[in-house]
Amino acid sequence: MKNEFVSSVFRNIAELLEINEDNPFRIRAYIRAADNLDALKIDIEDMIAEKKLEDVPGIGHDLASKIKEIVKTGTCQQYEDLKKIIPEGVVALLQVPSVGPQSARLFFDKLKIASIDELKTAATKGKLSGLPGIKDKSVANILKGITLLEKGLRDMDVLTATTVAEGFVEKLRALAKKEKIVPAGSLRRMKDGIHDVDILIASNHPQEIIASFLAGPGVKKILAQGPAKSSILTDSDQQVDLRVFKPQSFGAGLIYFTGSKNHNIRLRQLAIKKDYKINEYGVFDKKNKCMASKTEEEVYKALGLDFIPPELREDTGEIEAALNHELPELISLGDIKGDFHVHTNYSDGENSIEEMARRAHELGYQYICLTDHSASLKIARGLSPADLKKKKKEIEKVQKRLKKIRILFGTEVEIDAQGSLDYKDSVLKEFDLVVAAIHSGFKQSKEQLTRRIVRACENKYVHIIAHPTGKLRVTRDSYEIDFKEILKVARQTNTALEINAHPYRMDLSDIYARAAKDNGVRCAIDTDAHNTGHLEYMKFGVGLARRGWLEKQNVLNSLSLPELLKTIKK
Repeated sequence: MKNEFVSSVFRNIAELLEINEDNPFRIRAYIRAADNLDALKIDIEDMIAEKKLEDVPGIGHDLASKIKEIVKTGTCQQYEDLKKIIPEGVVALLQVPSVGPQSARLFFDKLKIASIDELKTAATKGKLSGLPGIKDKSVANILKGITLLEKGLRDMDVLTATTVAEGFVEKLRALAKKEKIVPAGSLRRMKDGIHDVDILIASNHPQEIIASFLAGPGVKKILAQGPAKSSILTDSDQQVDLRVFKPQSFGAGLIYFTGSKNHNIRLRQLAIKKDYKINEYGVFDKKNKCMASKTEEEVYKALGLDFIPPELREDTGEIEAALNHELPELISLGDIKGDFHVHTNYSDGENSIEEMARRAHELGYQYICLTDHSASLKIARGLSPADLKKKKKEIEKVQKRLKKIRILFGTEVEIDAQGSLDYKDSVLKEFDLVVAAIHSGFKQSKEQLTRRIVRACENKYVHIIAHPTGKLRVTRDSYEIDFKEILKVARQTNTALEINAHPYRMDLSDIYARAAKDNGVRCAIDTDAHNTGHLEYMKFGVGLARRGWLEKQNVLNSLSLPELLKTIKK
């Protein structure tokens, strides 16, 4: 599928247009089209053949023609023209937090900086200081951003890793229809940063599998090749490792290559205590007789353990819990009854109220809450009180047509620098559910940021705090907060803390989610969806919640509609 490649070209065009200070609506059109292409599950070449490109939201005649050009030639004329005006390295500077289009252009025009390495050198040597608008604090933030970027670029986000894994699994499935094929490693453990993709196959024909894997489309470079394992680099420079195990030892191999390293060390220590040894091929007694190997369940059982779900395998108490039969019954995707954080085209979403609600119903939800941004967030087309009345009327109209799902009237209301909310209480009380969030002022002190969230929790109309630590993968680390204080107040006020399932956020962390559970604070797993495709990000949030040891009773949107309506009455 060339969807990802076309999407990347569109994002590059948007960045070049931004540096060139082009029309912001034009820039947004390219970003929106790229988002929709990423969410598209149909091969874009098939859509071209069927003349259905313009059926994709955000793709009109002009962008459709550019997509055809990119698929046919690998680029488009507009992209090539922009690259002649703006050096490629200048675009790379935009990846650094605190570097915007104007700064990137400034650094190039004044110092001919056209790469992140050159920016790092210039910042370290003090060459940025004194440039218009660049202060010592700006330089410090740029260096901090480069460090964050360097760390993030080594890892894939969970969406990218999942997409890569599913693409290779689909191709291998065509050859090995009856064999077990499982993505392993940190992706199976649902970490939010994944270095490479590991795929395991149970088969008695490893050479045939390996040959097919190496010859398949999307392979840029072969990194390693052996009789039962191989490693490649994809066209997008992602590493994929394939290992083929005989069916009788697949379970042991799956445990070993799922990890984590610390979990596997603990398993080896347990085996030694029993006078056994364990490796990727099985559990063996002192006479080298295989005690267990075929399934993960029997391998764990041989060591005296209950089966440990992959998301818990981090050596954070799961071994002890499995020995004592005290593992939690983790939340599953099937337990989720709705989504509380969803945007429509009333603010910065791409689909209508009805389109979002219909897709939620197709996913089996009992309810969906439409939480468009509040008035002060102008960049996201926040809603005025007049807009809210119009939106509420449309919800009521759509609700009459859609009887099998409840559409909740909600908002993502801005928490200002003092902790006050963007709407007055007289407006907030009209919502079915209120999600409060911080979108600015991230450089405030730990005490100030904590106080803002605490004040929002104390408002009797607020039900959920969205993306509580402000993390954005690669571009922004979590801001500092006194999480213990927030947990105390959230429990007192019956305010849920969000696990934001968007792969570029994944916020709360698993550590904070577990702390919420231990302190009796409910979490809400939400997608922060801006189009219908984003609703399927819920699986990533559930994976994160499972890493945090959350059970059904710890998650607000595991409640049925009647239970929910009763619970959110403050």
